[in-house]
Amino acid sequence: MKIKTKLRLGFGFLFVVILFFGGISLYYMNEISIRSKVILKDNYETLNFTSKMRSILDEHPLPLSDQARELFNRQLALEEKNITEAGEGKAVAALKLAYTKLIDPSATPAAIQEAIAKIRWQLKLIDDLNMNAIVRKNDVAQAAIERAAMYVIFAASICFLILFSFIVNFPGFVANPLREFSDAIKEISRKNYKQKLEFKGSDEFSELAASFNVMTAELNKWESSNLAKIQSEKLRIEAIIEQMQDAIIGLNEQQEFLFFNKVAGQLMNLDQQNIIGQNAMELRKKNDLLNRILQETGTDKPIKIYADHKESYFQLERREIMVPNYDDNADNATVQTGKAAGQVYILKNITQFKELDEAKTNFIATVSHELKTPISSIKMSLKLMDDERVGVMNPEQKELVQHIREDCGRLLKITSELLDLAQVETGNLQLNFVKSDPRKIAIYAMDAVRFQAEQKSIELELISKNKLPQINVDIEKTAWVLVNFLSNALRYSAVKSKVIVQVIEKNDTIEFSVRDFGKGIEEQYQKRLFEKYFQVPTDGNNKSGSGLGLAISKDFIEAESGKIWVESAIGEGSKFCFSLPVATNA
Repeated sequence: MKIKTKLRLGFGFLFVVILFFGGISLYYMNEISIRSKVILKDNYETLNFTSKMRSILDEHPLPLSDQARELFNRQLALEEKNITEAGEGKAVAALKLAYTKLIDPSATPAAIQEAIAKIRWQLKLIDDLNMNAIVRKNDVAQAAIERAAMYVIFAASICFLILFSFIVNFPGFVANPLREFSDAIKEISRKNYKQKLEFKGSDEFSELAASFNVMTAELNKWESSNLAKIQSEKLRIEAIIEQMQDAIIGLNEQQEFLFFNKVAGQLMNLDQQNIIGQNAMELRKKNDLLNRILQETGTDKPIKIYADHKESYFQLERREIMVPNYDDNADNATVQTGKAAGQVYILKNITQFKELDEAKTNFIATVSHELKTPISSIKMSLKLMDDERVGVMNPEQKELVQHIREDCGRLLKITSELLDLAQVETGNLQLNFVKSDPRKIAIYAMDAVRFQAEQKSIELELISKNKLPQINVDIEKTAWVLVNFLSNALRYSAVKSKVIVQVIEKNDTIEFSVRDFGKGIEEQYQKRLFEKYFQVPTDGNNKSGSGLGLAISKDFIEAESGKIWVESAIGEGSKFCFSLPVATNA
């Protein structure tokens, strides 16, 4: 039977029950109404007639007038037509006979009084007959009402039980199959493809269950065919991870170990077979290296670990495991989004590169140190050649000597920068922290480049308050950074322009800035200005340096817990800035 037919039969049955109950109620209500009308129509009218006849006798003197007789005769005639009870006709005949004697002209007063008494007695007799009938008919009507009420209550109870049973059981014809379908679909979502549905009958649910069973069979077949492939892929990936020379650690979203290769086990002295499935947050409490790896937040500094019988260097990389996630959407059927499924930690062994870098740094330091002495000697020799006691040079010779002096100065600056860079890279940077007045540092740096500024007629302007909070810094290194900023500003500034040095207090820091009004720096180069050996392309009018000054400045300022940055726009000049924390009173 189809679901539509079941629904029609169910609601049709409800309609029949309602009609049955309504018919019974109407039948008994009509019977009660009829019995009530009988009481009012018959007996009540008789009592009304007798009451009026008694009133005529009471209100009119004897003998009765013609008007009174006419009224009495009318009421008596009506009563004669409304005889309904046994004995009432005999009483009415006696009443009529007594009335005839009352109105007889030859009747004596005694006869009149006797006639009045008989009339009143017959009226009372008629009233008693009708009152008794009313009581009797009322009892019958009450019995009928009670019987009707009992039948209606009985019918209502039967209808209520039928409707209650219908309400309880009928929705199950639809709800129970839907619930079974819902449970089966939930099992399918849990990849239980062996789920089956069994419905008896030939309705739509049975047809849908058959289609569902076909679908689950196909899904189970697909799962079985792909399980071996997935297992093979898993083993292949595990083999690749195991053979990699880098330490690899994988955690799921519950911070449990997904994979842990041999190299990672050797570095952390952990058994990789027993580690899978354990909680990393619990294990980190017992393993310092694991705790350090999980605490690292994207730093570029290498981690030093004792491995391969020596101090080795590893670069940590942390990556999120993202998997596709399909969510329901009101506008689209499905929307693909990324869902985090854990993290992967990779420790790359960079010991070989670190050793090569240290060798490079040591070589640069050695060469720079060895070059510094002969370059200083050359500068001393050039100074002696300027002395006329040695001999007078012609203009061409003086010009050549001046070029040699400038080149020696540039070489000496480069060697100094290389030595500073070597100190930073080897970690041997020595800082002598003292509390200093930031304004005095700025004046000291400006005095160092004042001669260079005067040669190009460039005005140096200082903007600063007289009293600023002190800063705890290495005066020489901080002044070196300012001198480097000023030298660059003078190099790229036009003749007879201005360079502004500003020292201000800002958010518990002292901010130093050097502003020039040159052509500015393109935005694409600004992010790389503080990289080692990077130089902004020039038009050939300005001699470029080594590309180390700003990189060394960045290292000096960060070593003093400060920040360094640049602000520039084409056609508006450049502003190089750094900030240092205000010294505490402690």
